[in-house]
Amino acid sequence: MTASNTRASTEPRETTEPVVHILWINAGLSCDGDSVALTAATQPSIEEIVLGGLPGLPKVAVHWPLIDFESGPMQGADPFIEWFYKAERGELDPFVLVVEGSIPNESIKTEGYWCGFGNNPETGQPMTTSEWLDRLAPKATAILCAGTCSAYGGIHAMAGNPTGAMGVADYLGWDWRSKAGLPIVNVPGCPVQPDNLSETILYLLYQVAGQAPMIPLDEALRPTWLFGATVHEGCDRAGYYEQGQFATEYGSPKCLVKIGCWGPVVKCNVPKRGWMNGIGGCPNVGGICIACTMPGFPDKFMPFMDEPPGARVSATASGAYGAVVRRLRTITLRTVDKEPKWRHKGRALLTGYRAPWS
Repeated sequence: MTASNTRASTEPRETTEPVVHILWINAGLSCDGDSVALTAATQPSIEEIVLGGLPGLPKVAVHWPLIDFESGPMQGADPFIEWFYKAERGELDPFVLVVEGSIPNESIKTEGYWCGFGNNPETGQPMTTSEWLDRLAPKATAILCAGTCSAYGGIHAMAGNPTGAMGVADYLGWDWRSKAGLPIVNVPGCPVQPDNLSETILYLLYQVAGQAPMIPLDEALRPTWLFGATVHEGCDRAGYYEQGQFATEYGSPKCLVKIGCWGPVVKCNVPKRGWMNGIGGCPNVGGICIACTMPGFPDKFMPFMDEPPGARVSATASGAYGAVVRRLRTITLRTVDKEPKWRHKGRALLTGYRAPWS
């Protein structure tokens, strides 16, 4: 081996670590509440994701208006929206497209537009959110819907709205698959529970890196480990339901079904997970569940704060059954809420122990 070959073999090679880009469009019909919620995530935090503070996490570049401090406005040297143009041109691969806000139907009017994001460089006219979806969806490795608006339409898609708003899956198709074979992933909530969103982003990043299996989703495209149980099943107040004890006014610790809680049928983990750092969450702090993680929200769950259909029947049955349960438990409590008789001072041993040699 020659000297030159020896030098070549010992000198470090320059390697470029692959980067997974996250492109965040919050230009749908929304209040940006899901973006704000994500800043409160702790398991993991968005900082841990962005800075690569978790083992095995690929290098990530997040293009999100709230934290992309490296970019500026259109007139700046590094305009924020240029990353989206790069993705549309096929210059970013892989990338995860996060959509926040519902998608209006731009084809139902003769002029103007409902919502957009930047301008079309070819025409100088606003680029609608739906056009960005048309351009970016075929090139995205995965699409993640942050919040109920982008997942199912949410508030903006309720009856009587003039925009024809819908969720991303309604727009692209519920059977849509990315070029990597991933379905749309919905993380609903109004707003989304912070850790639910950050944990799903983390899962998708690991999956893109080949370190996680296909993300498990239910029929509404929600992650099953987050939305597999109902509010009622994880609620601290569920025991009161079983005993037929219901709140009739706010401030009571009892079950909230009779004052409008939809918890028995709503798929959501907030009562178990809390809201921020394990603290809070609707029924945990005395608020009813209004079903904001469900595809039919809000129309199918209105009017809020009225007793849900079926609650009267189930509450009546639970009341009758619960009265018997409470009576039996009271009887049992009389015997178990006191110490056994042999725990006292004296020379007699009354525990029932018998020495083997006697």
